[in-house]
Amino acid sequence: MVFFKTLKNWDKHCTFKMKKLTAIWELMRLEHGFMLALAILIGLIITLQSNDALSFDTFPWKQLILTFFTALFLEASTFALNDYYDVEIDKKNKRKDRPLVRGDLQPKTALYLFFLLFPLGILCSFFVNYTCFIIALITAIFAIIYDVYLKKIKLLGNFYIAYTMAIPFVFGAAAIEQNSSDLIQINLAVFIVAIIAFFSGSGREIMKDVMDFEGDRSSGVKSFPRYIGIRKSNILAAIFYFMAVILSVFPFLFIQFGVYYSNYVYLFLIILTDLIFLLTAIQLLTNSRIDMARYRKLTLLGLFFGLLGFFLGAFIG
Repeated sequence: MVFFKTLKNWDKHCTFKMKKLTAIWELMRLEHGFMLALAILIGLIITLQSNDALSFDTFPWKQLILTFFTALFLEASTFALNDYYDVEIDKKNKRKDRPLVRGDLQPKTALYLFFLLFPLGILCSFFVNYTCFIIALITAIFAIIYDVYLKKIKLLGNFYIAYTMAIPFVFGAAAIEQNSSDLIQINLAVFIVAIIAFFSGSGREIMKDVMDFEGDRSSGVKSFPRYIGIRKSNILAAIFYFMAVILSVFPFLFIQFGVYYSNYVYLFLIILTDLIFLLTAIQLLTNSRIDMARYRKLTLLGLFFGLLGFFLGAFIG
């Protein structure tokens, strides 16, 4: 009898611990961190490939590990800070996907994680090179400004978020450069994938504004739907997706993009991305009752296919 009672208590303890771990994962959005790490890896590999320096024996593993932890720690810490400042707005928007709203974690936990991980991320970037340190520091400072102030001015905040989706590719390319002046010689393929990420990120953020319109309006948040209306906001988001689709075929069509020129592995995966973006854009233009949450998740899948296309296309095709 005592054994079964102990077993039951142990089961409850494990369930409680798993719930806490899941909540911490959700608070820090660690899946985003791994996608950022993949983007950094792509920027690094594209640059190595263009310099004919892509080799397992000479691969810059140290830079890859340090840039990975830079992205992971800064992403996790700023998302935790974001939820800390957004808890009241998220409650109004009924964001049950947020652990602070559900009560699974206390707000002070988010602050503890921020103050622990944020300096670690900056420290990791310092040991990569000067360029990466400056990029990380500037991005991190803007992340704090965004969490504290720009969340109320989404007209600007949206483009900051889109920037954070684009800069990892540049960060990866910069990780193998020897000095800051080399950053201006960024590979054309790195530049184009960063711009695609920026456009698709802008579209996703405007969709989120539409989702959060009621809660944002009651909290005085300055968003696109508040100033131009939901319909025009949907059109604007669709335009950003169309622009991303148009740019995505450039690497396949033009020889200046090196390994991606006439690369059918890249083309196949980027077509999957483009189909998802086009479907989302068409829904935004034609469906007044579009399920924003569903299609935002779908565009995240599209982004993954795009990342995979640039990654695999650097090796095969």
